[in-house]
Amino acid sequence: MSSASSYAAIAKEVMEELKTLYMNSILPVEEATSYSSFGFSPLNAGEFDSPPLVLLVGPYSAGKTTFIEHLLGKKFPGQRVGPEPTTDKFCAVLHGEDERVIPGNALTVTPGTPFKGLQMFGNNFLTRFEGAQSNVDILKNLTLIDSPGVLSGEKQTLGRSYSYDDVLNWFAERSDMIILLFDVQKLDISDEMGSAIKVLQKYSDKIKVVLNKADTISHQQLMKVYGALLWSLGKVIDTPEVTRVYIGSFWSEPLKNEDTTPLLEMEMADLLRDLAALPRMGAVRKINDIVKRIRQIRTHAVLLDHLRNAMPSMFGKEKKKAELLSDLPTVFRTVMKQHNISVGDFPELNKFKRDVEMMDFTELPKIKGGRMLKGKRMQDIEEALNSKIPAMLNRIPGITGSE
Repeated sequence: MSSASSYAAIAKEVMEELKTLYMNSILPVEEATSYSSFGFSPLNAGEFDSPPLVLLVGPYSAGKTTFIEHLLGKKFPGQRVGPEPTTDKFCAVLHGEDERVIPGNALTVTPGTPFKGLQMFGNNFLTRFEGAQSNVDILKNLTLIDSPGVLSGEKQTLGRSYSYDDVLNWFAERSDMIILLFDVQKLDISDEMGSAIKVLQKYSDKIKVVLNKADTISHQQLMKVYGALLWSLGKVIDTPEVTRVYIGSFWSEPLKNEDTTPLLEMEMADLLRDLAALPRMGAVRKINDIVKRIRQIRTHAVLLDHLRNAMPSMFGKEKKKAELLSDLPTVFRTVMKQHNISVGDFPELNKFKRDVEMMDFTELPKIKGGRMLKGKRMQDIEEALNSKIPAMLNRIPGITGSE
């Protein structure tokens, strides 16, 4: 057996074990703590079985759809390209024997796909979501998500009957790579683009930036635009590392500028190599995402347990609830110290407050002795983090500690 096929076989086994671990040990805690009510839809089998997701984000006319056409080597079903916004739809470009468009409602119930969780956004969104099925080899290893072009001014929200930021966050959380595309001729990062990048900020390790259509300007202009883009990104992506920016022109036509062609060809080849490496690292990425999710669920559970335990048994419940809500920073600090939890595992404070303030604190789950959440389930979570998941990682070739 070749090393590639051996890796694929081991990765498949590990994903089956990870799926079983999630369904048997993690999902019951999510259900017991109403985790989905806080904006986190449960994972489904398709999210463990499907190939890596690549999310494309950028202003309209940045070349997202043409970028996909370049990767596929042909147009895909339902493709729309134009100088003005041509669609307000999220489109999943995925592998299939037949060339066809699949409506969003049907795609969320299609076996083997990771999109079931999108049902939480309702029919208003699902009518703006579709799948484009194409029989291209690259799609056996990658699924591409073409997002609506980020607009400016009131156009960003006008006419959209769903939360763009929430949907973008859903895809970003599950993506293995996020590609931000910018048109070399339209470099300004609008307030709306900045808002979208802010949503993606917590997934900065997945972000790759592409300066597209770079063969339309001179070498000197390209250097200036490259520097300007790095400066603009530095204001909205708050990371100590310099963001990797790939320079290229991803369309079907030959490159137009002979002076920059060697540079663009090398840069484009680098990005294509990174995309080709995603399937190999897909299992590791999924394990990493599950570890992050488990840590957040554990924090979520102990926060709810703390709020319930702080409530009086008889009188003054509403007053105590108001006090707790008004002093959530102290609650977070107390829980962090008592349970030795990292600050990075806590939810965004204002969002948590909005989600929990309508709940009856006396009915929140208790970790020990409670009706809703048994202590054993929390022990299962600790066991998953401390032994089961590290053992899975050690079995994957190329990971420290594995053969």
